[in-house]
Amino acid sequence: MRFDEANAVQKACRQLGGIKPMAWVFARVLYRVDNPLLKRTGGKTSVTGLLTGLPIIELTTIGARSGRPRTMPLVAVPDGDRLVVLASNFGQHQNPAWYYNLRAHPECTVTHAGESVPVVAYEATGDERERLWQLDLETYPPRAKYADRTGGRRIPVMVLGSLTS
Repeated sequence: MRFDEANAVQKACRQLGGIKPMAWVFARVLYRVDNPLLKRTGGKTSVTGLLTGLPIIELTTIGARSGRPRTMPLVAVPDGDRLVVLASNFGQHQNPAWYYNLRAHPECTVTHAGESVPVVAYEATGDERERLWQLDLETYPPRAKYADRTGGRRIPVMVLGSLTS
């Protein structure tokens, strides 16, 4: 759901994510609340999704160093038959661990609305990255504030697509 399609409460909750102290809290709390709820509901419900109307997926990667499965709830924006996820890490100076996991092991699994699908990831560059960045901002405008706080880190834009494409 794009930002302009969200209701007033969802817009307010999304905007809270752009405020630095709230982003700090969200980075440390939301996944701890969302992960158990997503597991209990088979990937159908998350607190973040309920409050914000954002499209939340569970991304399961293979740990770059550990080789173990790692699952994180993320905002994912549809782009045709693909999904786009941004390694914004709430504007922190370092990329999130899942980004390095995807770089090391691009084959991963996306769970959404109770359905798990194997996908392969790649990092968008150039014009494709800019187009997808703008697409994401239409859904989650506070991401622009994250970009301002990264200390110069360029936020990676990752594309999750079918294994057969």
